Amino acid sequence: MEWTRRIRESIGLNRLPKLLRRIIIGLIGGTVVLIGFALIFLPGPASVVIPIGLLILATEFAWARWLVRRGKYVLRGAKDKLRDFHSVRPS
Repeated sequence: MEWTRRIRESIGLNRLPKLLRRIIIGLIGGTVVLIGFALIFLPGPASVVIPIGLLILATEFAWARWLVRRGKYVLRGAKDKLRDFHSVRPS
């Protein structure tokens, strides 16, 4: 993920030790995800905030990268099913 490397370099995170960098990314990404979960019950764009938090976490954690890839796969499948539904539906 080239764009994440450029962001880390511009902020200066890549100069930090790996453990400290992972802690900082984990805190920031985890906080964004928790805010997103709170927005499920509060008025707000939870469906936007949660993926952003997962993208932040995916810059350092393999499990978050897996979730992001899985989410893309599920969305792509839902999009295909919706497209098929609209093409089969009688006019």
